[in-house]
Amino acid sequence: MGFPAHAIACTAWKGRVTSNCTSTYFSFLRPGYNPLHEFKLCMSETQPPILVLASRSPRRQELMREAGFNFVVDPADVDEEDYSPEVLPADLAIRLARIKSHTVATRRQDDFILGADTVVAFGDRVLGKPKDAQHARDMLRLLSGTTHIVITGLSLTKRSTGYAEEKRVMSAVRMRALSDKDIADYVESGLWEGKAGGYGIQDKDPFVIRMAGCYTNIVGLPMKTTRVMLAAVGIVPGAMGS
Repeated sequence: MGFPAHAIACTAWKGRVTSNCTSTYFSFLRPGYNPLHEFKLCMSETQPPILVLASRSPRRQELMREAGFNFVVDPADVDEEDYSPEVLPADLAIRLARIKSHTVATRRQDDFILGADTVVAFGDRVLGKPKDAQHARDMLRLLSGTTHIVITGLSLTKRSTGYAEEKRVMSAVRMRALSDKDIADYVESGLWEGKAGGYGIQDKDPFVIRMAGCYTNIVGLPMKTTRVMLAAVGIVPGAMGS
């Protein structure tokens, strides 16, 4: 006697066989057995969780795709400038990541929401995204010839179960001394827009001469830490949940 088609199908995802799927084969013998109901139940238990990236950042989306993750984009669109001047950069990165993930979780309660926020720390001073070209010039002049810290906060949450995990990753960056022309040319290019500290290490001339720590953290999403956080809840590259 062979397995019914529905029992075989429910074991197909990633080659997994669950106790429910195995029992489905035997349950077709009982009176009133509904194979469609059993199939739907089995598939609901084996489907990978849906991952939602609560970020509009094209760099974060690109890093996630390059890593092979399937995900949905649902930006939180929170006010990243709404914080006390006394808050430390490391605390702010976590706080904004948490706000982003929890904001999206209110409308997607059964999905895993990944929020992230990157700030540049110059001492205890927070450098977020420049508001305009002049702000970008001021940031680059401040960072010229110095070492600063890039901090990304990560927040992964699932509201329906109360799951919440947070991580913080830091990298050190040394920037070469910049001339007025260097700054003017870079600002004119528009590459500073939407980037913490007013620059991107992935740009053609990012002015960076030395770094320590995670490169993708400086881009905007520390992928090693992100992979570990997602694997802990069963989200791996190539999973079909999204």
